Amino acid sequence: MDKPAAKKILISPVTRIEGHAKITIALKDNGEVDQAQFHVNEFRGFEKFCEGRMYTEMPTITPRICGICPVSHTIASVKACEMIQGIQPTYTANLLRRLMHIGQNISSHALSFFHLSSPDFLLGYDSDPASRNIIGLAEKFPDIALKGIRLRKFGQEISERITGKKIHAMGIVPGGMSYPLTKDNQQALMQWIPEALEAVQTGIRIIKEFHGVNGEMINSFATSPTMYLGTVGPNGEHELYDGLLRFVDAEGHVLQDQLSPTRYLEFIAERSVDWSYLKYPYYKPLGIEKGIYRVGPLARLNVADRMKTPLAQAEFLQFRALGNGQPVHGTFFFHYARLIETLAGVEEAAMLLQDPEVTGTHLQTFGRWNNATGIGASEAPRGTLFHHYETDDSGKLTMVNLLIATGQNNPSMNRSITDVARQYVHGAAVAEGMLNRVESAIRCYDPCLSCSTHAMGKMPMQIDIVNAGGEVLRSLQR
Repeated sequence: MDKPAAKKILISPVTRIEGHAKITIALKDNGEVDQAQFHVNEFRGFEKFCEGRMYTEMPTITPRICGICPVSHTIASVKACEMIQGIQPTYTANLLRRLMHIGQNISSHALSFFHLSSPDFLLGYDSDPASRNIIGLAEKFPDIALKGIRLRKFGQEISERITGKKIHAMGIVPGGMSYPLTKDNQQALMQWIPEALEAVQTGIRIIKEFHGVNGEMINSFATSPTMYLGTVGPNGEHELYDGLLRFVDAEGHVLQDQLSPTRYLEFIAERSVDWSYLKYPYYKPLGIEKGIYRVGPLARLNVADRMKTPLAQAEFLQFRALGNGQPVHGTFFFHYARLIETLAGVEEAAMLLQDPEVTGTHLQTFGRWNNATGIGASEAPRGTLFHHYETDDSGKLTMVNLLIATGQNNPSMNRSITDVARQYVHGAAVAEGMLNRVESAIRCYDPCLSCSTHAMGKMPMQIDIVNAGGEVLRSLQR
């Protein structure tokens, strides 16, 4: 006699994230959770359709991968192009790039916290899902909703004031920048700083108050230890724009430090899985099972020794104290780490805007094709991002590999939803609020699925043919 099929709970779609995905929760015969899986069911093939293009086109093409983190893609891409040409950007160009990168991180982190996640904190995980969103938040907490919207606007306006565009800015080019920052725009951005600081500190107050009331839930929420990867400065300081790679293990020991991103293939391998379009990277020296690592705000604060600005440093010390001398593994603490980075970004933006060279006009150096390989990296809002290009001697791309932060978090996201499902799901008859908690484990990572779906190998596809009553008549699978 055939064994009966395992019972499954389907969460589709996963809400309040960028992109399209679903979660399946497989139950054992006794109704307890066996395993949960995060299925990314969209596919975009940027890696393949860029082949044959000129490498110089990539800083224009790759920002279109994502409307939330286009600057990170542009910076990683332009660094790869500069490696191909063998050139470096000017001092003023680096200032403007840093500003734009900070602005994008502020904008993305504000969107993640205030728009996508705070409805759970302020309205409740078990509140009506029809109003558990930014609209419901604006109705009940209009001041907080407005602060989040304004903080995001500040981040976007940094790009607009420099290049004329909030999204998919075109001014970052090999060798530097196309546009200067005018003194009028410099002053306009400086005027934003007090308001932006207040908004971030409001977010930090919200998350700390939630921690205080819900400590038991937070301290048990997807706490499986992992390794961490992030970029740091020469003295181990938190660095998003131009750092070197650092890996730490689950106990906080540094495994690799000050690695050039050009060596990423020595330490990171990718594999595809048959149930998602999202790759499954791992740390090569430890293999598939033990090499799970995380990237993003939580990882960056776990690998860094200190922050570069005073207010963020004070929060960083409180954050690190949560780990009692080890990394902070709780997945829920992504939110706190995200806000600390936002605070650091506002402080650093204020410092950069006061640099006398920020309105300079020496913006670009020039070069030509000199090397077949180009590899660039940046810390996108969701974690370490790599662009790797191989070219022929005419400059046409023969291979493109984009190692996206969300992809690197994929093994941990699957582990996290399994942990949370086992904690809250007991039997098939489960309340919606419990399933929302499973979804919220994904929201902690703030995944960007449009960025990250560039799967290699077998591409799973299933088509269900249903009748008007919703009955599945036939399923086709490849």
